[in-house]
Amino acid sequence: MSDAGHEWSPEHVVDEALARELVVSQFPHLRGASVRLLATGWDNTVHLVDGDDGVPWVFRFPRRTIALGGLEREVRCLPTLAPRLPLPVPVPELVGAPDERFPWPFWGGRLVPGTELAEHAGAERPAQALPAGWRVRCAAATGRMLAALHDVSPGSLPPGAGGPVLPVDPMGRADGSRRVPMARARLEALERRGIWTTTQPVDELLDEAERLSPPSGPLVVSHGDLHIRHVLVDDAGEASGVIDWGDLCLAGPSVDLSLAFAAFSGAARRALLTEHGALSHDDEVRARMLAVALSATLADYAAEEGRQPLLAEALRGLVRAVDQ
Repeated sequence: MSDAGHEWSPEHVVDEALARELVVSQFPHLRGASVRLLATGWDNTVHLVDGDDGVPWVFRFPRRTIALGGLEREVRCLPTLAPRLPLPVPVPELVGAPDERFPWPFWGGRLVPGTELAEHAGAERPAQALPAGWRVRCAAATGRMLAALHDVSPGSLPPGAGGPVLPVDPMGRADGSRRVPMARARLEALERRGIWTTTQPVDELLDEAERLSPPSGPLVVSHGDLHIRHVLVDDAGEASGVIDWGDLCLAGPSVDLSLAFAAFSGAARRALLTEHGALSHDDEVRARMLAVALSATLADYAAEEGRQPLLAEALRGLVRAVDQ
């Protein structure tokens, strides 16, 4: 379906032909490469570029002006972060400049292989296709990655041009007074679509989160938008990477640990939190609240765009967010 009229509507879309022109003109060693669309999101169009040397590259082209600050942070910080993390992350190696064909910078890095957790878990498949315990192992690996990320000293990252190293939770993801009304609006949209009915536990969680004061604890280096599309898994369900770092920021740990409540439950959730470290009661409420908000947003987007595996897993995330 067309993106026209939605908040994720692109300002610029780089199709395969334009991607090939831009890459070849600025990186001649990729002149013979094949180019194909790999993925689209709200903020970036992603193309896979296979070079003559057999090295697969992924190039990210912004779709909206709002993505440009995130692109700058990815280019600046990911080369420093990547060696410190136990899971692969994309590293910008080839940074393209704007020209008359495309007004914004873009970048390319080596492919981080894997499938989005949402696609892997949400797809219709025989139960035996997924090894027993895969979600526990995936959660534990993600918990170790987050522990390492949250242990990074912000001062060790390259500073921005004339500004702070990283912004502080610029989207207000840990602030219930901002996020809860947005979450309720998404849930109402899902109800209008006839694909969700809000439960009492979800209502009570959002009420509690909205009453909380803004978080005042220590800030950590945060992925900032860690959800079921941004964790990659291999065919066995093992975590294989974490992508899309455009919301990199400083925030409380609850922002990234919302994934523990949106993507995992039971033994898997315990494995993630054991590897990372437990949350305070208030931060757990904030993490669960954000799990509801992100799951509802992804479900609304997936329903509009016809992405059925993503829709199925996002709706399951709404249930998991209030599971004990």
